[in-house]
Amino acid sequence: MEDESTRGYAAAADALVGQYERVRFEDVHRPVLHLLPARPGRVADIGAGTGRDAAALAAFGHRVVAVEPTAALRSRAAALHRSRRIEWVDDRLPHLAHLAARRERFDVVLLTAVWMHLDPEQRRHAMPQVARLLRRGGVLTLSLRHGPVPAGRRMFDVSADETIELARAERLTAAVRAEDQPDFFGRGDVRWTSLGFTKDG
Repeated sequence: MEDESTRGYAAAADALVGQYERVRFEDVHRPVLHLLPARPGRVADIGAGTGRDAAALAAFGHRVVAVEPTAALRSRAAALHRSRRIEWVDDRLPHLAHLAARRERFDVVLLTAVWMHLDPEQRRHAMPQVARLLRRGGVLTLSLRHGPVPAGRRMFDVSADETIELARAERLTAAVRAEDQPDFFGRGDVRWTSLGFTKDG
């Protein structure tokens, strides 16, 4: 079932697989790669999409809980990236009710091209939920898209400042702030911000 935040993704699932799988994990996450633990750990990839990032992290030895609310994407991703290190979960922001009920803590949480789909109230509610998933010393990486909203989608222009303030209230310290990055798909009117946080306690 689609809600407003995931609107348009089910219908575009086949095209998105081709698009997202063309770019490398290392290129997308270059500004925050140094924050990721060298030793295998537990990772939550929230809004895992086509599974590109989950598969890369699993290949590095991490155990990944890949959270994807759009069934059409989740099924394609699970078939494309078969790995015993990846567990596919149907859950969604801002509540993450399934993950919250598990009471599991992660070394890393990824929110790649996800946060800008949430409205201001949802973002305020979601940050505490995300922070609770991290163990002490854990890492949150987050990317924000800036530019025209594609037809049939819902997105907001979210600032780095707002995101950092929400994170700070949850004892997440900003470690990376990389703004005005070019689009990985060559769209001249789209820019990206990469943020990385560590959990203090």
